[in-house]
Amino acid sequence: MTGTTTSRLVLPRYRREDAASRTPVGSPDYKSTRLRAPLRTPVDLPHRLTEVTGPLLGEGRVTAADADLTRQHDGEPQGQRIIVHGRVLDSDGKPVPHTLVEVWQANAGGRYRHVVDNWPSPIDPNFTGLGRCLTDGEGRWEFTTIRPGAYPWGNHDNAWRPAHIHFSLFGRAFTQRLVTQMYFPDDPLFFQDPIFNSIPEDVRRLAISRYDHERTVPSWALAFSWDIVLRGRDQTPFETDDDGDVA
Repeated sequence: MTGTTTSRLVLPRYRREDAASRTPVGSPDYKSTRLRAPLRTPVDLPHRLTEVTGPLLGEGRVTAADADLTRQHDGEPQGQRIIVHGRVLDSDGKPVPHTLVEVWQANAGGRYRHVVDNWPSPIDPNFTGLGRCLTDGEGRWEFTTIRPGAYPWGNHDNAWRPAHIHFSLFGRAFTQRLVTQMYFPDDPLFFQDPIFNSIPEDVRRLAISRYDHERTVPSWALAFSWDIVLRGRDQTPFETDDDGDVA
């Protein structure tokens, strides 16, 4: 390299999220956010090498068995068996391959296998509610699980959460852990759920799965389809700050 020659690393740039479509981290009707939401407007940091370097999980860390939540114990879990599948896509519609997708959920009775969940619905000894998989070369992911039940929570009078599955995934960057919730179509509890209704109205549909009759397995499982879009106009609504609670 001579004194007149310079070398410059050119990093990719991601399209910034539209502020109007961004799910707020604080919602007046969602009581927990009053204490944990930031008091100042979030600031978008510049894209540097750390933000655009993807995670490497290594061969064999995630197996096919991790994606079947109905086969993790000796017995059959209670409830309606379902197949949930979709793709992880970037803002330009391109698939995101070989990225980690994790799920956690309540059982068919609406109870989590969690120390702080003690409402009087039975724990299913054959269902833990945790799973993970890697997307394939076309960004596809799939889980076999049990349709979760609704459950009460103390946010407001007679409050019930709609049935949902929590998703966590990485984008193309190591620091981009995104957390969201997938809902089921035509849930009667949407009207009074402040988490669902904190999503801007015109993009709430992006958080709801679609019944997929073609992917059902006869005499075995129903199927629901849901694509996860990381950025852009059709971006899936994400929880900006994940605090690890089970709501």
